[in-house]
Amino acid sequence: MNADNSLLTLEEILDAVDGIRVLGGDSLHIASVQTDSRLVGKDTLFVPLAGEKQDGHLYVPQALEKGASAVFICMKNFEGDSGFFVSLHEKYPDVVFIAVKNTLEALQRAAAKYVEKFPRLIKIGVTGSSGKTTTKEILVSILSQKYRVVFNKGNFNSETGLPLSVFNIRAEHECGVFEMGMNRVNEIGEIASVLKPRFAVVTNIGTAHIGILGSREKIAEEKAKIFSYFGGFGTGVIPADDDFTGFLQEKIDGKTVLYGGDTASVKYVRSLGLKGTVFSIDGIETVLALPGVYNYRNALGAVALAQSLGLSAREIADGISALKPLSGRSEILEGKNYFIMQDCYNANPDSMEKALDFVSSIKKENGSRKILVLGDMLELGSESKAAHEKIGGLAAASDADFIVFVGTEIKAAFDSAQKNSDKKIFYAEGNSDGAMQKAACEIQNVLAGSSGSVVLLKGSRGMRLERISEILLGKGSADD
Repeated sequence: MNADNSLLTLEEILDAVDGIRVLGGDSLHIASVQTDSRLVGKDTLFVPLAGEKQDGHLYVPQALEKGASAVFICMKNFEGDSGFFVSLHEKYPDVVFIAVKNTLEALQRAAAKYVEKFPRLIKIGVTGSSGKTTTKEILVSILSQKYRVVFNKGNFNSETGLPLSVFNIRAEHECGVFEMGMNRVNEIGEIASVLKPRFAVVTNIGTAHIGILGSREKIAEEKAKIFSYFGGFGTGVIPADDDFTGFLQEKIDGKTVLYGGDTASVKYVRSLGLKGTVFSIDGIETVLALPGVYNYRNALGAVALAQSLGLSAREIADGISALKPLSGRSEILEGKNYFIMQDCYNANPDSMEKALDFVSSIKKENGSRKILVLGDMLELGSESKAAHEKIGGLAAASDADFIVFVGTEIKAAFDSAQKNSDKKIFYAEGNSDGAMQKAACEIQNVLAGSSGSVVLLKGSRGMRLERISEILLGKGSADD
């Protein structure tokens, strides 16, 4: 095998992960890294992860059959069933088996070693309780006006997603923008140790995952770990008016840039409603094609970081105008006599409240109706009932003509709304296709005879509320 253009050499891997080559040759070639055996191709390093429900080591044979050239295996697994791996080695003698203490940790350490190969890369991390994916995408669009940019796709922002994403860095890349998410203690710390960003944007400190971490204070502590590798030379871009602005600023060992509202160079011009926001940079107007004040605030964070990197007003304005709405995130879909605001990639109390505020700000036209379709906000733990009850009250107090609640946790919101309003309200239990069909039928009835109406879909990713859009737009059937 030719190891010359391998992502990592065998020696680099063994050194980084403190591993032992237990089977296979003394060289390897790695063209990609995967944790899902279904995605393995020729010359892949396969990293089987052990979860609560299943052990990825069971899929090592499939990975080898698809062309994996190296495999991480837990030493515990190897010692417990060495015959299984020896038999695989006999069938695939060129594959290198590397035993490690923990395969997830090994993946992260190997990824960190790989990032070190690109000392000139401008490394940017983005985190926050909500808005981080949008902010990342805005940043990528802006920075692409000047740099060759690499970034994580979709929701590859976790303990496994970020390490896998950095293996997409190549020599031609000048800038890397990586979103960092978390749903447990020290997840940000772990993935920050992989990228070691020198620039970081924090969107906000909200209540996402509060059921796991317990308090906003704990969430702030975790998010601040994105600054851990500044070493006096980093730049932290943080909101000027967050409850935890002072706390975050204290954690930045380097330069602090505050954003939010008008500045000497950035000015709000006007709202275009569902079509976005007009603002200017040094007098150059641009249009952010994402609706809502909260998306505009995300853009301000991206603009502030771009300015810190020295991009011109023209480059920033062009990058903003070039941005395309993301699927499922503040995405505007047009029906026959209505618009759907599909914002169902994620939901927490903060982002739900912001979405409701935006819909309330939309002016009603003659014959138009506002319909709220709200799904479960997941991972809120003991805070779930109270958080859903609050959202139910806010929905009831809004100027919506019809409110649809879909899910299980959201039942508390439905009960709260019923107590506080005589609006037309509907509840579909669960997240089955049947529940979505029932909700869609009710929405279709309310939309009949209207024009210029707005339907908001907002819920956590696990709810898959986009199925309602598919039915409304004729891609599915409410009669199935």
